[in-house]
Amino acid sequence: MLPSCKPTSATFKLKTRHSSSFHFRFRFLRSFSSSSAFSNLSTLLQGHISQTHLLQLHARIFILGAHQNNLIATRLIGHYPSPFALRVFSQLKNPNIFPSNAIIRVLGEDGHFRHAFSIFKTLKQRCLSPNDFTFSFLLKACFRVSDLRYLEQIHTHVMTSGYLCDPVVCNGLLVVYAKGFKDLDSARKVFDEMPEKGMVSCWTSLIAGCAQAGRTEEVLSLFCKMVEVNLQPEDDTMVSVLSACSNLEIFKIENWLTILIEFINNVNNKTIRDSIHTVLIYLYGKLGDTERSRKSFNEIDDFGKRSVLPWNSMMAAYVQNGRPVEALSLFRLMMENPVRKPNHVTMVSVLSACAQIGDLDLGTWVHEYLKSKGRRGILETNTFLATALIDMYSKCGCLEKAKQVFGRMVSKDVISFNAMIMGLATNGKGEEAVSLFSKMQEVGLSPNAGTFLGLLCACGHSGLSEEGQRIFNNMSSDFSIPPRLEHYACYIDLLSRVGLVEEALKVIDSMPFEPNNFVWGAILGGCLLHSRTELAAKVYKKLVEVDPENSGGYVMLANAFAVDRRWSEVSVVRWLMREKGVKKQPGHSWISIDGIVYEFVAGSPQHPQTEGIYNTLTGLVKVMKVTSPSEILLGLWCRKF
Repeated sequence: MLPSCKPTSATFKLKTRHSSSFHFRFRFLRSFSSSSAFSNLSTLLQGHISQTHLLQLHARIFILGAHQNNLIATRLIGHYPSPFALRVFSQLKNPNIFPSNAIIRVLGEDGHFRHAFSIFKTLKQRCLSPNDFTFSFLLKACFRVSDLRYLEQIHTHVMTSGYLCDPVVCNGLLVVYAKGFKDLDSARKVFDEMPEKGMVSCWTSLIAGCAQAGRTEEVLSLFCKMVEVNLQPEDDTMVSVLSACSNLEIFKIENWLTILIEFINNVNNKTIRDSIHTVLIYLYGKLGDTERSRKSFNEIDDFGKRSVLPWNSMMAAYVQNGRPVEALSLFRLMMENPVRKPNHVTMVSVLSACAQIGDLDLGTWVHEYLKSKGRRGILETNTFLATALIDMYSKCGCLEKAKQVFGRMVSKDVISFNAMIMGLATNGKGEEAVSLFSKMQEVGLSPNAGTFLGLLCACGHSGLSEEGQRIFNNMSSDFSIPPRLEHYACYIDLLSRVGLVEEALKVIDSMPFEPNNFVWGAILGGCLLHSRTELAAKVYKKLVEVDPENSGGYVMLANAFAVDRRWSEVSVVRWLMREKGVKKQPGHSWISIDGIVYEFVAGSPQHPQTEGIYNTLTGLVKVMKVTSPSEILLGLWCRKF
């Protein structure tokens, strides 16, 4: 139902305070003939007009009898909300297509689609032919209606009116079918029947619809056809293509890499080549081959790198493959050129890298950058950014800041709750995590598998064995979420930490999965924590069976034997490592100095200042050897005062 069209006295009350320039314009109009006045009135209706001046101008239109002029009526309709716009339209004795289009647009934008459609149907009665604007306005209004029959009727009118050759109208049909009604088969039919496919937005609309529907290979196929006809993809096109690539199964990637590389060799347009390289960066990253990702990135020239997309793809490849230092180095390189503007996707990758290496300084800088230069309210409304900030602060030990970000979110989804629960878990706040889980249910959100993983971790890190057992059992019974292997691993870790190793072994026997290295590693950790060395030796064999190249199990068992002074067993374990070629995984550490992250790997001489570092360390060791502990303490005490 449309709201009442009856004007209120307050609405039409003319204010006495208005500009002298507006008075001058009216006095100026009086000196002209009727047609000249109509032309000037039409000009005055262009652009933004305050309500006071609009009403004054409308009054003058009535005085001159100009309200029957179609151009003036069209512009008046565009300035009013639908009730008053409809009143202006209904006063026209012989409206042509222009005010008809204007009222259809206003009604559609205000959500009165059926009324807009009824006016469209009266066009034939008035012997008026719809034009491309008529159909464009109707199709935009279709997003507000759920009945597909209306769209099908409009589609029929488009065909009978001969507008299937119009790329703008066809793009409107495509968008409504693909995005409004998720009817991709009809959208594809419209696309295939288009005689002219040179409009990039048509390709973009269909690609976006397919990407949202999870039709990944169709997206890549359309992208290749687009490239084949020498059409340059827009940034919006590429966003949908990259989004689709994130859902591409690993075993299909090699085939698509071969196809895309062949296209690169046959494409001369540099901009199109850059678009293909951007997709290659992403796909190589998904395969774990960051070297080839970087090679594709380096193929893109400076002009192509003005877009944020290749940078985002390369940074994501580094972050997803555990190379946070390289990701942050690339980010700094990007920020050296003011033309390159990071977006929220860039910042999510940067925050993830900061979380991996504990770079709180850069993470905080990103937070401040988003506050000062980001879109207003972006941190409160963008759940991806807020969740990345929560994760970063939690992993860097700044739990209070993580809570602040979470508390300021306007709309919290399951993912943001999961991030906060996991943040509390990793910081040993198990009871708070369980309490937050209750609040999550109070606001009507249903937990998912990730929620329970965080809760089990929280209980395990805080020694809440009974609560953890209850949560694990309730997953299936109360929430119909069957535990996955990772849930079993967390639950077994929880039991092992509190010494319930036998019960943990029973869980292994009963679970519907083959135990992996995480499961046996959790049991082994529990055995060593509670001095169950004999059982640890048996569990260690199981761990080696499922993960023979991992040094963790060997080292843990050797350390346990060393604590019991069982040196012969220690020697046997070390001999086994040598025989099987298992090497202890080197330790990594990072330090941030003046905004630059330095990575150190145990036993690696690759750092450019390795010699100086070792010389300094040797000097410190000598000083410590010649200085007694009491002298060191005395020196520290004197320095304090």
